[in-house]
Amino acid sequence: MDIQVGQVLELKKAHPCGSKQWMVLRVGMDFRLRCTGCGHELMLPRSKVEKSVKKIIPTGGTQA
Repeated sequence: MDIQVGQVLELKKAHPCGSKQWMVLRVGMDFRLRCTGCGHELMLPRSKVEKSVKKIIPTGGTQA
């Protein structure tokens, strides 16, 4: 799965604040994610994140 820094992911389970969308801050063996609802940050192993991604939300910017 090709996930990059700056993308927004929609996960299967909602955060306790009610948001299902997370912004990717760091990629590698672990992912650092920030909840777009409340701003809470956490680190999760790559395998857990890849299993829980429902969809990758496209961003408005263009890539060169």
